[in-house]
Amino acid sequence: MTATARTSTRRDPGALRAIAASGARELGPDAAADDVVAWAVEAFGEGLAVASSMQDAVLPHLVSQHLPGVDVLFGDTGYHFAETYDTRDRVAAELDVTVVDVRPRLSVTQQDIRVGPRLFERDPAECCRLRKVEPLRAALADYECWATGVRRADGPTRATTPVVTFDETFGLVKVNPLATWSGDDVTTYAFEHGVPVNLLLADGYPSIGCAPCTQRVEAGADERSGRWVGFGKTECGLHPA
Repeated sequence: MTATARTSTRRDPGALRAIAASGARELGPDAAADDVVAWAVEAFGEGLAVASSMQDAVLPHLVSQHLPGVDVLFGDTGYHFAETYDTRDRVAAELDVTVVDVRPRLSVTQQDIRVGPRLFERDPAECCRLRKVEPLRAALADYECWATGVRRADGPTRATTPVVTFDETFGLVKVNPLATWSGDDVTTYAFEHGVPVNLLLADGYPSIGCAPCTQRVEAGADERSGRWVGFGKTECGLHPA
């Protein structure tokens, strides 16, 4: 489904900032994933959304155990691997969640006409802004809190990821329930609960983004080293370092 407006009224940034600070104190820096999700559901209810790149469905599944039918926001950039779209379809069919496709204002063809083709090769930061950051900003305006799968083990830029914070970029609370998890923790959870996993993970892609900007990596290398190869870029802008 495509993103639709919600009817709830979001509390002002000052109130949300205070809730985030209180939650961070209550939970502590290394809180268990279930505890973080339970806190977020109690604090925000249906004002909580999950963001998923469809690398795996671990976080959507975890949150759905506390909030059945939770909205799962999928940034449909128009550049994803076929395996990623297949994972999205499985998540929508197999989990008790509502997958919401968050799309840019312009299609890939319209963007090519407006700014020239293959923007991802010329200015990947601008391409990410147009196709990821701004669409998600608009979608998140309907929520008070978003949950992401960012983990400290992802790489140096994410090593200090908090479990609860106020997201200054988007103006709402952000929770990272899996912040303390290792890659093995994610794999174990996915296996034990039978949740959908992107097939590319078993094909040398430990971090999966848009197809033109994602490459395989050598075993043991930084998981995100296959993203934006050749550019001094490690993040798309959704999770500023």
